[in-house]
Amino acid sequence: MSNSRNNARFTVSTVESRVPRVRRRAQAKAAAKSHWNNWAHTQSCTPSYMHQPHDDEGVISVIKAAKTEGTTVRPLGAGHSFTSVATTDGHRVQLDRCSGLVELDAANQTATLRAGTRLRDTPGILRPLGWALPNQGDVDPQSLAGAISTGTHGTGLGFTGFAGTVKGFKIVTADGVVRHCHPDAEGIDGELYRLGRLGLGVFGVLTEVTMSVVPAFDLHADEHREEFDSLRKSFAERCKEADHLEFFWFPGQRETLVKHNTRIEPQRHRRPSRNSLKQRLGSARTYLNDEVVNNMGLLACCEIAKAIPATTDTINRIATNTVPERRYSNEAHKVFVSPRRVRFSEMEYSVPLEAASDVLGEIRDAIARKRMKISFPIEVRSAKADDVALSTAYGRDSAYIAIHRYWKENYREYFNLIEPIFKAHEGRPHWGKLHTLRAEDFSQRYPLFGEVQALREKVDPQGIFLNEHLRDLFC
Repeated sequence: MSNSRNNARFTVSTVESRVPRVRRRAQAKAAAKSHWNNWAHTQSCTPSYMHQPHDDEGVISVIKAAKTEGTTVRPLGAGHSFTSVATTDGHRVQLDRCSGLVELDAANQTATLRAGTRLRDTPGILRPLGWALPNQGDVDPQSLAGAISTGTHGTGLGFTGFAGTVKGFKIVTADGVVRHCHPDAEGIDGELYRLGRLGLGVFGVLTEVTMSVVPAFDLHADEHREEFDSLRKSFAERCKEADHLEFFWFPGQRETLVKHNTRIEPQRHRRPSRNSLKQRLGSARTYLNDEVVNNMGLLACCEIAKAIPATTDTINRIATNTVPERRYSNEAHKVFVSPRRVRFSEMEYSVPLEAASDVLGEIRDAIARKRMKISFPIEVRSAKADDVALSTAYGRDSAYIAIHRYWKENYREYFNLIEPIFKAHEGRPHWGKLHTLRAEDFSQRYPLFGEVQALREKVDPQGIFLNEHLRDLFC
């Protein structure tokens, strides 16, 4: 993973020493304000302009300015992508002011939301109206536009990723036209729906999204340990029986941490008095599990393993056995989402569901052969096949296998060891996570990739929505 496109750095020009000191301080202050790092600290850039438009007209103005200057435009969500998909030294567009519900269509079970709406805000918008997103991942700071455009997904073989739930969207393209894209649209608008629901922002700036919604539901969670080898061999079949199944495995350990969520009818969640013993005990238990064990404990384990690699296996064993087994029920989003405060680098590939067992076995053997000391767990999930042209689950039920490295450790040796295993099993990398594939690789993995490339060239011949990383992927 040593390629430069995953390590792009943009900086402002050095200020000449003859510039007055006050002006130098002002320029340095402005540069510091605009300098940006992604969540994982794997990417950074210094855009020339930062924009937070309120509406389509604001987005159009940014695009026109960029075309006039010959610079680029990149939308920014939460910065949770690990690749340089969002970096630019030109115009940065953040859509936080373009958020909220536009329309709820109960008859068709869809909700139209402004594209800057954060996933964490959707339950507060939809649940009071009796609705919910069909599925979610385990973190929720992302914007809807970012989650859809990079292929974010949860787990569950009955459910697609976010892009698979999109029924229509509004996008501002490079010609400054606001396009309404849906299955019945004609011309470029229809082509954008067919090929561009998941587009990494290369077709334009999303401003509204119409998505499928479902009646609000709760989840019953069953979190427990299971033996790794048995679970990897039965994972594909287990996914067909479970609503939402995932597991975490610390390399080298015999057991895994399993999370099995079952959809149930909404319950009446009582709200005890803030000072009641039950409330205080419940809050303390949640804090102990989610913060002390899963975050503070993991951080301590990673720091110790980094300082003394020989302790990694022991620490991983303690970590696996320390996480409590528990069963509980709550509103769906409160079960799906867990706080993630320990930074890491990540590579995730989708493979055909039936290949998951072999891939996991090969990963285990490769790590053992190299005697690598990995202090972060591997995560395994699944998703339903869909018809989204660039979806990692296009045309096939898929298993998702994600490998992680603590952010203070070099991930390249580990990721370079595992990526060939993914590739050998028809793997498709998550668009927002680290990988080494290029356009020629994607043309072999996505049947419609050539059509996607042609449409991108057609709607943005000047390439104002591209950066170096995206040129590698699409050109």
